[in-house]
This record gives sequence, C-alpha cells and structure tokens, in this order.
Amino acid sequence: MIIYIAGLQNVPGDIIEAARIDGATSMQTLFKVTIPNVMSSFTICMFLSLTNGFKLFDQNLALTGGQPFIIQPGGTTIKTTEMLALNIYNTFYSSNTTSQGVAQAKAVVFFILVAGLGLLQLSYTRKREVQQ
Repeated sequence: MIIYIAGLQNVPGDIIEAARIDGATSMQTLFKVTIPNVMSSFTICMFLSLTNGFKLFDQNLALTGGQPFIIQPGGTTIKTTEMLALNIYNTFYSSNTTSQGVAQAKAVVFFILVAGLGLLQLSYTRKREVQQ
C-alpha cells in the first residue's frame, strides 16, 4: 500500500492540470495520465507478489504441513495442500537418500520457473511505464 501511495504522490500535478484544461474527463485522466505514471509501482508490487506467492513455504508448513492427503488406488499419496516449495523440502528430507538429487533438480526447475515468470512479468509491465 505504501508503494502505491508513493506512486500516486509522484504523479506530477501539472500534467493532471494540463489534462483538465484540455477537457479530459476524470476517467480519461485516470486511464491516460494517472495509471501510466503509477505503472512503476504496479510493476514492483506485482513482481514481489508473484515471486513471494511461489515461495510460499512457512505458512503452508505451519498450517497444514501438506495434509490432508488422498491415497490413490496404486498406493501413492497426493498431499492436497502441499505447495511446490514444501514439496521440494519434503522430497529432500525423505527417508530415501536418492531423493535428494530429485529435490535438487526440482529446486533448479523451480528457480528457472520463478525467474522466467518474473522476467516475463517485468518486461510486460515495463512496456507500459511512462518516463518522466
């Protein structure tokens, strides 16, 4: 919220005044002046929310621990509330010693996934920013 407030305070008043003098309505001022000038704040907040959403671990572990689970007919279990970071942790610290390599591979793929999505989101929102 603080980032959004700082972004709104950073919108130059003379540009808004010029839009009003030119006859822009309040909706036109919002979509053509205010939002493009606040887009850098949207970029930062969306990037932080996206990456932190993928890295959700401690709340998942404290609240459910990946439980409850569904037992498949083949005997395998599916933990229904287990996020990817908790899955990597549980795979690494399972009783099977060969699963540590699998967990490390999952972690590398997870890093590439989060980095790729973060870079895509940054490039998409950076195009809509206005330089002052």
